Amino acid sequence: MIVKDEFLGRLRKIFDLNLYEVKVWAALLSRGTSTAGELSSISDVPRSRTYDILESLEKKGFIIMKLGKPIKFIALKPTEVVERVKKNMMVDAKEKSKRLESLRGDEVLDELTALFTKGVKFVEPSDLSGSIKGRQNIYNHLDMMLRDAEKTVTIATTEEGLNRKFEALMPSLEKCKKRGVKVRVAAPITKNNIKIAKEIRKVAEVRNLEKFKARITIVDGNQLMFMLLDDEKFHPNYDVGVWINTEFFAQALEQFFELAWKDMKPVR
Repeated sequence: MIVKDEFLGRLRKIFDLNLYEVKVWAALLSRGTSTAGELSSISDVPRSRTYDILESLEKKGFIIMKLGKPIKFIALKPTEVVERVKKNMMVDAKEKSKRLESLRGDEVLDELTALFTKGVKFVEPSDLSGSIKGRQNIYNHLDMMLRDAEKTVTIATTEEGLNRKFEALMPSLEKCKKRGVKVRVAAPITKNNIKIAKEIRKVAEVRNLEKFKARITIVDGNQLMFMLLDDEKFHPNYDVGVWINTEFFAQALEQFFELAWKDMKPVR
């Protein structure tokens, strides 16, 4: 069986499989039906591992086991596999979400919080910083910052960044408003994002950022996140954010923002 490594790599990422699983699955797809021994030879996967791999693929909804002697395995249509995997992932996600929700008020979470509280006492303020790679990871961290906000949130972003932040951060921005947090958002306003700008205006003061490009979020004047790359030129997976927890730097940037804010036109 000749399947390019690049293709196998894509299958691993898309379907969340390991290398042996994609090799055996691709081998079975090429045969339609086969035995474990045949699949071991075709896929170049050790025979001792093939049965475990096939059992795993069956549980995940990729194949069907046909009882008999010898036991054979049947490949499903790829479109059917996609639907099955989607359903299984949704069920799995719901179960994991329930487990995590059940931690609220649980002694396990209390113990973890106690460990963190003790540990953070020994951390130097200058160490409370780091780089975060990948746009989804960046937004997860921004969301955490917003959930912790008590007084102010200042956001400067790009044209497309405004649309993305609406999708990713709006629930947390709404909660900020309910807590009485003052939220300000600055971004280039165009026909592509004016509707989103007006939606965000329900929870924040929004102004048109025309004179420069920036991707910065400052929370409570003591922690900030700024992005190093132009979001128009780099793939989201390569996006990089730098998070810093330092009152001096955060407040200095906020003062510069304040000067620019005065010249920006409010969104009506």
